[in-house]
Amino acid sequence: MAIIVEGGRLRLRRAEEQDIEYIMKLEYGPENLPFIVPFPRELHMEVIRSGQDAMDIIVEKRGTGEPVGYLWVAGLQNTSNEIEWTHVIIEKKGQGYGHEAMKLLKMWTFDVLKAHRAWMDCKDYNDRALHLYESEGMVREGLIRETILTEGVYENLVILGILDREYTARKERGLEL
Repeated sequence: MAIIVEGGRLRLRRAEEQDIEYIMKLEYGPENLPFIVPFPRELHMEVIRSGQDAMDIIVEKRGTGEPVGYLWVAGLQNTSNEIEWTHVIIEKKGQGYGHEAMKLLKMWTFDVLKAHRAWMDCKDYNDRALHLYESEGMVREGLIRETILTEGVYENLVILGILDREYTARKERGLEL
């Protein structure tokens, strides 16, 4: 098991083949599916087996290893030192796991990977996620209008980003791990 980073209650670890059912359950679960664009099982398997530029990550409790969420990170070989956080799905909602998972993701991205920038997109009506991301220092950078076609309806995406210096300033103010 490849642990990426640990926090107070949670840790992030590289997903393994036995995690694929959990990932599929989260992506296609009715409480999550309206807010994401799911990836096919085959893509997850390819990334887990041999991915170099992208990674599936399991968010789990430290003591028990119980999974509480899943992340997809891309751009690991980006020459501009820019990382994309594509999926941030927390199964156990309302317990603060999203905040700690985001803090761990930022710690890994900026302190370990030494990225310059991290970014993500979010459907414009996903108020809960937008609140989480902005409270964790992500800045709205733009809106891509009517870019995703879902069941015959075009949807908008909000683009959010955070720079290494913004993360460092948050750390200095005690807002990060």
